[in-house]
Amino acid sequence: MNTSKVHKRFSKDILHFENIEVVCNDIINKLKMDVARKLQRRGAIIGISGGIDSSVVLALSAKAFGSDKVIGIMLPEKDSSDDSKMLAEKLAGKFGVSTLEENITDALNGFGCYKRRDEAISRVIKDFNPDLDKAKIEIKQNIAENLPAIFSITVIKPNGEVVSKLLPAKEYLQIVAATNFKQRCRMTMLYYHAERLHYAVIGTPNKHEVEQGFFVKYGDGGADVMPIGHLYKTQVYQLAKYLGVPQEIIDRTPTTDTYTAEQTQEDFFYQMPFESMDLIWYGWENNYAPEEVANVMGKSTIEIQNIYKNFERKIKTTAYLRMKPIL
Repeated sequence: MNTSKVHKRFSKDILHFENIEVVCNDIINKLKMDVARKLQRRGAIIGISGGIDSSVVLALSAKAFGSDKVIGIMLPEKDSSDDSKMLAEKLAGKFGVSTLEENITDALNGFGCYKRRDEAISRVIKDFNPDLDKAKIEIKQNIAENLPAIFSITVIKPNGEVVSKLLPAKEYLQIVAATNFKQRCRMTMLYYHAERLHYAVIGTPNKHEVEQGFFVKYGDGGADVMPIGHLYKTQVYQLAKYLGVPQEIIDRTPTTDTYTAEQTQEDFFYQMPFESMDLIWYGWENNYAPEEVANVMGKSTIEIQNIYKNFERKIKTTAYLRMKPIL
């Protein structure tokens, strides 16, 4: 936690940009400098999925380098939402950016991604049918309870029946390890196109993904520069509106787009809405007293204290993701 003195009274408006034009211009100028001078590259490669983060990064990159120096790479696989391609194409069209589509299903089959994942699910839910059933991982406990995350596997049958069971550690680790092939395959393809064009890979993680560890090491965590890695999710939405990102993308519920069943980022990792989490995180990292944050957020002091502890736990348990190789 940052122990510097707090100068502003905590409020629900504390993360609102007073001059968003200046904020955008600062990011755009730094992006230009980083890519041209530090990386010595001449354009940008961005993986686009119709999500809010990649959409804002594409919009910023188009303004930084010119739309002719930006390529959006769509990287679908058999579990991807149909909406992802449609929204990604609409985004690229809005900013005049060329796109390429690289379907990574065959590569993932080669790695045994789906087979390894489904084997682990079947050990927990015996009648799981990967050809018919949909599945996802969820965290079901309240973030304010100050308990380590307990993951469940939820399977949705074709008739709508929902079966959910706690995931043993062995099966949880295998499912996550298998699905992480997806992010690592995407990173590999992005670098193929970046290297053949002498472009830079522009990463899309936001502040929470970087600092709480909601990314795959050498997957979506693999990039040359991360222009929104210092922004809270609600601040990313502020930029999206200012930059003119299509409204359908702004209105879309953030998902992992990783499992066969629809899964929100809140269900899988964050355990609370971004509107609340951003503010409480700001309070935590800027050393606001839990009592002050609790009064503004309409929660009890003990709830805020527990959420602070949850943040600390996530940072500690995901620290290895942010580490450079040990020499």
